[in-house]
Amino acid sequence: MKKLKVGIIGSGNIGTDLMKKVMRSELLHMSVVIGIDPDSDGLKKAKDAGVHTISNGIEGFLEHPELADVLFDATSAKAHTKHVELLEPLGKKIIDLTPAAIGPFVVPTVNLERHLNESVVNMITCGGQATIPVIHAIQQVQNVEYAEIVATIASKSAGPGTRANIDEFTQTTARAIEEVGGAKKGKAIIILNPAEPPMLMRDTVSCLLEEDVKEPDQMKTAIEQIVKDVNSYVPGYRLKIDPLIEGREVKVFLEVEGLGDYLPVYAGNLDIMTAAALKVGEIMAQQLQKKEVGI
Repeated sequence: MKKLKVGIIGSGNIGTDLMKKVMRSELLHMSVVIGIDPDSDGLKKAKDAGVHTISNGIEGFLEHPELADVLFDATSAKAHTKHVELLEPLGKKIIDLTPAAIGPFVVPTVNLERHLNESVVNMITCGGQATIPVIHAIQQVQNVEYAEIVATIASKSAGPGTRANIDEFTQTTARAIEEVGGAKKGKAIIILNPAEPPMLMRDTVSCLLEEDVKEPDQMKTAIEQIVKDVNSYVPGYRLKIDPLIEGREVKVFLEVEGLGDYLPVYAGNLDIMTAAALKVGEIMAQQLQKKEVGI
């Protein structure tokens, strides 16, 4: 089957890491990397790998729109708004790795199938991708009154883009906890830990249910299964300890170790975003392949 041609907008850390993942894909063809700095390491690595590069931003891609059918946006929330305005009229699909919150929120294990026909989907945030599957799993067993997540990441893994989008991170993640995770009320907190050596990403999920947990074993099984599902495309995603259940409270402690494709292994917060986005792109490619053969 023909691979789906994809492009990456943004030649920084996230875009470059995603490029390396796409190049291993059996469903996606790494067609073009679009940046604004011709001397960036990402564009140099793309060129060395034989990938077409554009160094004058989205305007350069608009001169050659045939290079990609799906574009991953790994820039910023502000830039993404402009990219959507320019790319949607061309019929391009956009997978957004910024917290711009344009288009439906998507978590591969939770709701991707419902949004495959959308022109733009949003990958929420690293904290959202790490914690919302767990909140959703808990919600499937018993109603969640309140869900709070604390994402703790190594300070070294938070670049200028991450730091500039801190407010968007908390707001977007909280919304997605409610809209995708199913909690009646959601809250998100992010902590940049300066510890040396840098720590792996850790996420704490605290849920307050409407009633006391009725079937603790069923609840633990649901959580363990969703962690296994996410681990299938984020190999470093795991439970740190067994879920804690007491009365109406359920607490889950997660750890995310990166693959080390381009980013350090401690940057699990960035790795989970690129891995989840790759999963979305591959499922889109599978859907298009089925359409081509009339399934």
